[in-house]
Amino acid sequence: MKIVCHREGLLTACQLASAAIASREVKAVLKNIKAIVNDERCTLMATDLELGIRLDVRGIKVKEPGEALLPTSRLIAILRESTDEELIIEASIDKCIVRGETNEFDMPNEDPSSFPDIPTFTEENYHEITGGVLREMIKRTIFAAASEGQVRFGATTGVLLELDGDRAALIATDGRRLAMMTGVAKQYGEHSTKNTTPVIPSKAMQLLERNLVEPGEIVKICLRPNEVLMKTERAMIYSRLVEGRFPNYKQVIPSKSTVRVPLTVGPFLSAVRQAAIMTDDESKRVRFNFAKRKLTLRAQGVESGQSRVELPIDFDEKGLEISFDPKFVIDMLRVLEPDTPLTLDMTEPKTPAVFRYEPNYTYVVVPLVESK
Repeated sequence: MKIVCHREGLLTACQLASAAIASREVKAVLKNIKAIVNDERCTLMATDLELGIRLDVRGIKVKEPGEALLPTSRLIAILRESTDEELIIEASIDKCIVRGETNEFDMPNEDPSSFPDIPTFTEENYHEITGGVLREMIKRTIFAAASEGQVRFGATTGVLLELDGDRAALIATDGRRLAMMTGVAKQYGEHSTKNTTPVIPSKAMQLLERNLVEPGEIVKICLRPNEVLMKTERAMIYSRLVEGRFPNYKQVIPSKSTVRVPLTVGPFLSAVRQAAIMTDDESKRVRFNFAKRKLTLRAQGVESGQSRVELPIDFDEKGLEISFDPKFVIDMLRVLEPDTPLTLDMTEPKTPAVFRYEPNYTYVVVPLVESK
């Protein structure tokens, strides 16, 4: 295999593909990226056996087609540090050589036939979603998923994907908050997730989001019994699903409220961040006092001091005071545009509150209850 590549373009592609490489030791061969070069294109493959990607690279001049393994970490370092606009990469079973105008790097290599295969997308039953819509759906939900050390119940270390007819939905929760966003999809064949709860790992969703560049590009998604295939215009991402059952999220979302407050993201985010300055590790709490025409936020740390911030609001109903971990509120506000109008629905200080951005975004957060 021999190619001439645009250095920055290949660097971007290798960094993107490397997100699928195992962070822990699985097999030595999986520390590499496999390149498949034919007369028309170059495809990079990377996998940790749970997550995999096929990524087409543009701007490659093919001198000799073939297959080869590329030592990922060293190749990325070469591409990052080199000052050449174009580089020649020549690889065989024994070695990989990267050449520029004034430098040359010669590295030992392995047999590409030992690299596991990654599926291609040949499905007839699937859903399509536009890239811009899907990117927003991922961005506004994934932050609420549990990390490996946070799991309290169920399969929550990923994002639940619902596809049925012309509706798509992503739902994520860590047990203390829940984010859900819906969007329009197009169904092909009999593809549906009805009566199932497929949870896609956060790592796979983050890799998909990084691949969504053009708002109008079409993304194809197919769910199989234990895996998902997601195809963008330049990549095919494969992932195993999270084991276990996702919690019944519909039971978490309150069906009614007694207090509704209209808010605007930018001013509200600024006020919460100011009040949160005086929280500390012992007291991660901000009190939100909603009164006529005014919201007052208060926080007090054990040793740091206290804060009081006022924000004018368009609210004339009976007041309510409720406490939240400010991080849970800030995380949500940061994924919305500053001029976004929100409504906050509440019932009492001890029950979950719901932030809504109509018509398709819902964020539920459990309040902090004062200890006696």
